[in-house]
Formats: sequence, structure tokens, C-alpha cells
Amino acid sequence: MKASIRRSLPLVTALMVFVSVRAQDTGFIYGKVYTEDNRTYEGPIRWGKEEIYWNDIFNATKERNEHLRHLSDRERDLLDDRNYDWFNWDNNLTRWLGSSHWHSDGGDYIHQFACQFGEIKSLRPAGKKYVELELRNGQKFEVGGEGYNDVGLDIRITDKEIGDVEVYWGRIEKVEFMDTPSKLEQKFGQPLYGTVEAYGEKFAGYIQWDHDERISTDKLDGDSDDGDVAIEFSKIRSITRHGSRSLVVLKSGRELWLDGSNDVSSGHRGVIVMSKEFTAVDIPWREFEKVVFEDKTPEPICTYKDFAAQRELSGKVTTHDGKSFSGRIIYDLDESHEYELLQGKNGEFEYITAFRNIKKITTKGEHRATIELKTGKKITLEEAQDVNERNQGLLIFAPGKSDPAYVPWNEVTEIEFK
Repeated sequence: MKASIRRSLPLVTALMVFVSVRAQDTGFIYGKVYTEDNRTYEGPIRWGKEEIYWNDIFNATKERNEHLRHLSDRERDLLDDRNYDWFNWDNNLTRWLGSSHWHSDGGDYIHQFACQFGEIKSLRPAGKKYVELELRNGQKFEVGGEGYNDVGLDIRITDKEIGDVEVYWGRIEKVEFMDTPSKLEQKFGQPLYGTVEAYGEKFAGYIQWDHDERISTDKLDGDSDDGDVAIEFSKIRSITRHGSRSLVVLKSGRELWLDGSNDVSSGHRGVIVMSKEFTAVDIPWREFEKVVFEDKTPEPICTYKDFAAQRELSGKVTTHDGKSFSGRIIYDLDESHEYELLQGKNGEFEYITAFRNIKKITTKGEHRATIELKTGKKITLEEAQDVNERNQGLLIFAPGKSDPAYVPWNEVTEIEFK
């Protein structure tokens, strides 16, 4: 019996490797692109030259905020005054520093729309700057592209019959997303996976280099002592920052010192690490130390099936004076569903996660909050509207009631999600 088990081990191991390789493909965005002339392309999709995974983020602008109608005149006046103060503070700071800072535009309650691509069922371009979105739960609404490049981009798709096609945005009638086959015969490349070291910490996961490159066929650009180079990430073992240049070590052991490009020097926009807990951890170049890429990539962070259920936010809100409100929650007068994203900074690192990953939020004064994930991990975040004094408060709809309770952010102690 033991000998039989030993003889079967190589077969079992080979089968496990085969299954892992096949399953890896399900992390890529997949669907159909319909054109105005009724032509159809089906296959893995890359959004412009960037997003390629179901966990990647689609960014746009919401056209309206329907939740404002639930505030009383006095609540709205107080919130307007608060936003006006911040607007003036930001303008003064801008004049002082000579740089641009985010502000609420003196009472503008229109927020960014952001969700992972896996949350989307389909989209229809409505001109160059707008998109009609349908989410997996049947929600339909229009979003704009002002300030974001995800609306208006040409889309690349590897059609299963004819290969790579770049479809012009103006030609697209509809993009319909669907489950990715477990095995793709053609795809753009393999995921970049590894460990990033930054300011004494380590982050493991899928990697976006310079907010851009994220697959093995993407290239790292730079100037060597002998001239310009463009190296496929599939050949790179590690990259280490040294002042204004970088040491690149290839898998062969060969070393190159590179500079002169935003990929390897001060123009770098940062390294993003994606995992199951955090949609993104954005690490500034000035804090980055080293990345080591792995040959073997673990299972996908998520597949299209993982986004099938999209529930409304609900739970219990507790205030400083001991009151509690339970029911459906509108967070920051904006986020209403688990698919929406919360962001904030811990030190120099910016964290983004979906509300579906969050168990509890506990305020630490007005300026920061501790986020407890469903995995048990806790992290304190600040310097973003979701978790500081710019948060516009919460609406809580008790079961059976049409009129919600409004709780300003400075009165919130804890939010526990169901």
C-alpha cells in the first residue's frame, strides 16, 4: 500500500501543477466586445495598456449624489459650512506651498466612482466622456470620464480566432464581461508576482510597476552606460533602488545599472501590490527599496465568479454618546454597496480595499480610523476623505423606515458591518 502511494506521488504532483497553471488564467478579464457594425470579438481583455485582472480598478466620476435629499436643511447647511472651511483651507495651503491639493470644491458632493472590473456586467460607451454601466447586481447608471483615463480608451482584446485586436473606443457598441475559461490558448502574458521591500516592511502579491506594467511581456525601460534598453519583465529577477538609479538583476544573473526613465528613477509613480486583503497598496518610489519577482504565481487573487453577489452595506453605527443605529448604511453620503472602495494612508503607504472585506471601522478622533478586516487584520488609516474629518457622514435606514438617521462623522465611534 505504501509503495503504491509513493509511485502515485509524481502523477499527483504533476496534476496539481497542471491544475494550478490552468486555474491561473481565470484571474484575467474576459469578455466580448461588440462594435457598431455588429462585429464581435471574444477573449481576454486589456483596458488600454493597463488593467488586465478582475481585481484591477475601474475609475470614473459619478454624475449625481441622490443621497443629499435625505438631509434636513440644517444638516445640509452645517455640512456646507464645514466643506467651505476646508475649501478655503486648501486654497490657502495651495498659495502657501505653490502646489495643488484635493478639496471638496466648496460644497460639491459628487464623488469618484471606483470598483473592481469583476463587479461589472457590461458597459456601453455614451460618447467619448461617458459610459452606461451595468453591475452584476443589475444596477444601471451613467458615469463620466473627466479626470480618469478608463473612459475613452481603446480596448485590446485577444480574440480566440484572429489574435490581438485593438478596438477603437468610438467603434464600441458594448463590452460584455463573462467568466474566464480555465485555460486560455492566447493571452497577453503572465502576472507579475513577487515581494516588495519598502521602509522596513514587506508586501507580497501581484505587482504593478510604475502604476502601469503588470504582466511578463511588459517592458522595463531605462538608460544603461552603453545605451537605451527595454527589458521584458519575464527576464527580471529583482530591481533595487539606489538613489537616482536602479540595479536590475536578470534571472540569468546578469546585472545592469539603469537610470533616465520613469521606470527606474525619480519620475516613478510608485509600486502597487495587490492581494486578497487589499485591492491595492500603493508604495511611493521614495520609500521603495527592492522587489524580487517569483517564477511561480499562486492562484488568482479573484475570479469573475467571486463577484457574483453584490450586497448593500448594512450594520450598526455607534456614536460617542452611546446611541446606536442599525440598518442599511450609506457611508460618507456616497458608498452604498460592498463593491465600493475605501482608501486611506498608513504612513507613506496608501491602502485601498473593498467594503466587502471590512468587518469594522473604529474612529480615532476625527482625523483617522482603524479598519478591521474580516481576516482579522487591523490597520489605522488617515489622510483621505473616507477616514478623516472630510468624511461627509453616514445615513442609516432602519428596517421598515423610509427616512434615515444622519450621523455626522465627528459623532461616529464605531461602524460594524454585517
